[in-house]
This record gives sequence, C-alpha cells and structure tokens, in this order.
Amino acid sequence: MVPNQSVFKDESKLDINYIPQKLPHREKEQRLLSEFFSFILRCPERMAQRVILTGDVGTGKTALAQHFGANITSEANKRRIKFRYVHVNCREFRGSLQTILHRAVMAFRPNYPARGYGAEEVLAALMQVLDEEEATMILALDEFDSLIEKEGSDAVYKLTRLQEMRQGKPQRLSFIFIMRNLDATAQLDESARSTLQRSIISLTRYGKPQLIDILSDRVALAFELGAVSEDVVDLVAELAYSETGNARFGIELLWRAGKYADAENAGVVEPECVRLAISSIVPSLRRSELASLGLHERLFLLAVARYFKENEEVYAALTEIEKTYAVLCEEYGETANSHTQLWNYAQYLTKLGVLRTEVASAETRGRTTRVSLPTIPAVELERQLSDSLTQNGRRD
Repeated sequence: MVPNQSVFKDESKLDINYIPQKLPHREKEQRLLSEFFSFILRCPERMAQRVILTGDVGTGKTALAQHFGANITSEANKRRIKFRYVHVNCREFRGSLQTILHRAVMAFRPNYPARGYGAEEVLAALMQVLDEEEATMILALDEFDSLIEKEGSDAVYKLTRLQEMRQGKPQRLSFIFIMRNLDATAQLDESARSTLQRSIISLTRYGKPQLIDILSDRVALAFELGAVSEDVVDLVAELAYSETGNARFGIELLWRAGKYADAENAGVVEPECVRLAISSIVPSLRRSELASLGLHERLFLLAVARYFKENEEVYAALTEIEKTYAVLCEEYGETANSHTQLWNYAQYLTKLGVLRTEVASAETRGRTTRVSLPTIPAVELERQLSDSLTQNGRRD
C-alpha cells in the first residue's frame, strides 16, 4: 500500500454507536421483536406491549433494539402511521424516571422544560402529547436495572400499569426494557414484577464462529480491502470469545489495532498490532509470573516472542518455535530440551494465559500443535524476558 495511507476506509463503522444494516446471528430475535410489535403497523392504538431484552455485555442488545426501531419507524412512515421510537440509556440519566420521561417528551416537544415537574406529571405530559399528535411510541429503556435500583417498584408500576389509568383511551405507549439479566427484578414487589415479566427475549453469548462473521462484516465496512487478513480476524474473534463472547470488545479491539497499524505506517493490521491493542486493555504478563518461570521455560517463551517478532503471523507450529528455541539454547550455552518437554511448557504457559495452543491438521504429517501469542506484544515480551535472563541469572 502507499506509505502514510490509513488502513481505515471508514472507522466510524467501528464506533460503539454505529448500528449496521444487518445483525449477523440475531435474525431470530429480530423476528420475535417484529412479531411482538406487529400490531403497531396493523392496528395502532388498540394495544400496547412490554418486552424485556436480556443478555451479557456485547451480545448485541442495544444494537438489536435500535436496529428494530429504525426498521419499524421506516415501515410506519411508508404506511403514514404516526409513530416514534425513542431509545434512552437509563444509566446516563442516573436512573431518574423524571429525566428519562423528559427525554421521551422532547421527541415531540423539544422545548419542554426540564425542571419543575415530577415523574408523574411528565408521564402525564407524554401521554397528552401522544394523544394530541395521535401517535404511538416505543420507549426503549436501556440499562433498565439502573432505574430499578434508583426508583424501585413505584417507577416500574407507573410505567407498566399506565394503560389501566387510561381506561377507554387509545393505547399509545409500549416499552422495550433492556438489561443484562433479571437479577434486578428481585428487588421489585410481586405486583410490579408480574406486570414487567411478560415477554422476554434472551440473547445468548456469541460463539467464536459467530464472532468471526460479525467482525468480518465490520472489517469490510471499516477497513481498506486487504488491510485485515482472515488470520487477524480469527485472532480478534478468539480474544473476544475469551471475553465472554463480547462482540463489542472485538470491534473495539479491531479499531485499536487499526490505530496502531496507522501509527506504525504498517499499511496492514498485523498480528503485533492486535497484541499491542489488547495489551492496552488487558494487563499483560506480570513480573511475578515471569520470575516464577524456570530457565528453559523462559528460553522457550523468548523463542515464541522472537519468532512472532520476526514473522508477522498469528499462529506458529510448535516445531517452528522449537527451531528458534534451539538457537537460543546455543546463545545461552544450554542443552536444548526435548520436543515433549517443550509441549509441556506450552501447556503450562497456556494455563497462565500467556500463550494459546490448539491442535490442527497438517497437510503432510497429520496433527500438529499450533501456538499463538494473543495478548502480549512480541517486542515487549522479548524485552522483558531478555532483561529477566540478564538481571536474574539462570534459574533451573
């Protein structure tokens, strides 16, 4: 690539607030949301709905809700149905029902005063505005558990029993409650909890193959063609999978790695860029762990560091690392240990979280052990180990 050219085509596609046109591996949940709220397009004002979206961090709860909101808004506009989707992060408003509802009112009345009214008055104002506009609304309350923690059962009761106080009037306000799990609902009294837990959509953690699909889509949107290899995507997916299948973590890691690539004018996102990126998020090898390693464990790990420093690869066969290890043993005047012993070192360092190992099929000789260095920059690891071997002397 041309020197000084960024690896990015459009880095905004990696922003936490960007909602892609398609959400891989959330098609089932999208269909469920569409079914739950289909009445808005068929018979608005005749009913209301409450849905809970749950799932761990990075499972796509917010993206799913906002993607659905954009789609149903577009369809409502085509049918000339007066409808608004409003997405509010409760934690940003410190779990205050009054300020959350004020944000909803502002969708129609931007100049509505922020102070001077209580939560019940703002809720009444919201319903009045919806009546005046002859409109319906889905109010998505993200991180809903923060509202429960701050205001408890009374706030939930006001929202979920709203229509009972509007007997005979059009049903205009539906909800999507977004939370990591249902633990916070244990704080609610039975009546509030029973009105809340009607329709629940649970998002499971992404597996590594799913993360590869998600990250590959983002790479195509955000990076120049050829700037990120399949092996690098695989490495980032593996790291995101180890972080509870967190797609958001993987996307941020891609962005950071791209920034390191640009800083080094690399032209492509190399595995070392990913290692630098992950080391800026996750602590790398602790000195206490390094000091606990024996001489040949350190020599083996130094061989790993040197190999990946000199070869821009994500994975290396253990036999390749063994060659570098043999050269290092000559440098330090040591007799190289056996292949089996090196395999044991690799397994131990994997348990420490320093390396990752996997068994892969080789084209000519059956199965082989592959080694990767996922979280520590090879340059930094080489420096630490070289210093350790020089300063601390040899340790059997």
